[in-house]
Amino acid sequence: MFNHSEAKGLFAEMVSRNDEDIVLARAALLIAKEEYPDLDIEKYLRRVDLIAEEINKNLSGGNDPNYLIGEINRDLFAVVGFRGNRDDYYDRKNSFLNDVLDRKMGIPITLSVLYMEIANRLGLNLTGVGFPGHFIVKYSGTEGEILIDPYNEGRTLSQEDCQDILDRVYNGGVKFQRYMLQPSTKKQILVRMLNNLKGIYINSKDHIKALSVVDLILIANPDSIVEIRDRGLLYYKLECFSQALSDLETYLKNSPSSIDSEVIMDHTLILRDLIGKIN
Repeated sequence: MFNHSEAKGLFAEMVSRNDEDIVLARAALLIAKEEYPDLDIEKYLRRVDLIAEEINKNLSGGNDPNYLIGEINRDLFAVVGFRGNRDDYYDRKNSFLNDVLDRKMGIPITLSVLYMEIANRLGLNLTGVGFPGHFIVKYSGTEGEILIDPYNEGRTLSQEDCQDILDRVYNGGVKFQRYMLQPSTKKQILVRMLNNLKGIYINSKDHIKALSVVDLILIANPDSIVEIRDRGLLYYKLECFSQALSDLETYLKNSPSSIDSEVIMDHTLILRDLIGKIN
C-alpha cells in the first residue's frame, strides 16, 4: 500500500535533482498523489506520451518553432479540447495534473506544465514564466522569443498583451517590465503550483491538507521562513501547540523585524500559556 510518507519521499528525491533532471509531469503527479493515494502515475504519464505521439504523427513542417507551436495548439485545444477552467477557477482539481488530463481543463500553471511536457517530447524546449498573476511559457532561440498562453488556447503574446494581463490582475497599477519574463526553474514552478493549492485549502479551512502542502513546499524550499511561519499557524489551528510554538519561535528568530512580528509574538505567548496549562 502506497502511503503519504512514500509520496513525499519520492517528491523529495525529484526536487533534489539538478533542474534539468526534474521531470515536471512526474513531480506534478506526485503532488496529486497526496490527494489521491492510489493514483497510477505511470498511467497518466503514458497519457501525456500519447498526446505527444498523436501530434508527432501529423508533423510535416520540420522543427520550426512557430510550426510546432501551431500544431500543439491545434491538437491540444482544437482537437482534444483542453481549455482553461473559467467557471470554477479555484476548484482544487485544477491543480492536479491527473484531473486536468481527465477533465481537459485547468488553470494557467497546470496547463503550462502539460504544454511544456508535450513540447519537450516533440523536441521543442520551452520554459515556464512565472508572470505576475498569470503563468505562461516561453520559447527562446535564434529566431527570437515566443510567449505562449496555454490557458488561452496557446495564443502568442506581445508585450502589449502582457500589459493587458497586468491591467486585468492589478487594475492598471503595475507596468510591464522585461524582468517579468525571466524563466522559472522547475522547482520554482512546483512551488508555485503548491502555493496555489495551499491557498485553496486555507480558504476552504481544510487545515490538514494545507499542512500537507506546506510540508511539500518546505521539502522543495526548506529555507522558506514564511512557510515555517505558515506551518506554525496551521499547527496552531489544529491544536498541535508544541509544534506551533516551535515554528513560530523559529520564524521570530529569523524575521524579528517582520511586519507581523507583534502578532506572531502574541501567538507565542498564548501558546506558552496553553502548553503550561496542559502540562
